[in-house]
Amino acid sequence: MLSVEGLDLHYGDAQALAGVTLDVPQGAIVAIVGANGAGKTSLIRAISGMLKPSAGRIRFKGEDITGQPSHVVCNLGLGQVAEGRQVFPSLTVRENLLTGAMLPRASARKAQNYERMLELFPRLRERAGQAAGTLSGGEQQMLAIARCLMGEPELVMFDEPSLGLSPALVLQVLDIVKRLNAEGLTCVLVEQNVAASLKLASHAYVLENGAVTLSGSGAALLDDDRVRRAYLGL
Repeated sequence: MLSVEGLDLHYGDAQALAGVTLDVPQGAIVAIVGANGAGKTSLIRAISGMLKPSAGRIRFKGEDITGQPSHVVCNLGLGQVAEGRQVFPSLTVRENLLTGAMLPRASARKAQNYERMLELFPRLRERAGQAAGTLSGGEQQMLAIARCLMGEPELVMFDEPSLGLSPALVLQVLDIVKRLNAEGLTCVLVEQNVAASLKLASHAYVLENGAVTLSGSGAALLDDDRVRRAYLGL
């Protein structure tokens, strides 16, 4: 469904990504793990059209989207839940959700999708008239996910969805990803919680210094001595 081939990305003279190649099959959960500064968020932003690669190709559903602006990429069905949630704090929960339905692909089903989000996330129904900035961290993450889903994506890239959350809320958010995937959503999961993401993923890639250094099934990488030493402290 998503194919990245030989992707390079630079910030001025500094190279953030070097020859990154990966594939995301339809219906899969694919994890991208690595330390801070490994290039994970740069990769997500390049795929979503927020940053322009200096080399390589990105294909989504067979279409070359390399360098396309983010609104075009989103309307093709590729969604992103950004690191740090980034809800609109002064808008209500309802208003935040409706901004997610502004894409042409989703505008006709705005009302149906809004009701579906409230069914998926009952806490948001309770908070519908409340300013998003007053929600807890876990509630804001639910809102960020629901806002993305309002755009009817076929693939969603989750960038550090557990960041800043308590251990109990981390499990809750990852369970949401698992449930959405079971309903047919293809997922890319970028996580510092390596153990949890590898347990969830059918396939995974390890990113170090902007390059893919290991790849394989989530279970295989979880048992890999290099991964266990570097990321699990074992």
